Amino acid sequence: MSVYRVTEIIGTSKTSWEEAAREAVLAASQSLRDLRVAEVLEQDVTIDETGAIDCFRTKLRLSFKFERRIGAPEWEDRKVGSTANA
Repeated sequence: MSVYRVTEIIGTSKTSWEEAAREAVLAASQSLRDLRVAEVLEQDVTIDETGAIDCFRTKLRLSFKFERRIGAPEWEDRKVGSTANA
């Protein structure tokens, strides 16, 4: 059985929404392991004072494999849904 955690991240780029998504996934991969799926939730742009596009932004929902806590012995024998030792 596998369990996945989901988090939302936002990437930015001066050139495109695709590049913003790539930057977000690259940054997340530096600190998260076993990335699985990235789903685009929103895309928008920021606009500078002259009315030109300043920055492309892509908001992603990112899933990665959830790992057992390390160094938390009180959780070692606990089963999902168990109320023992609660």
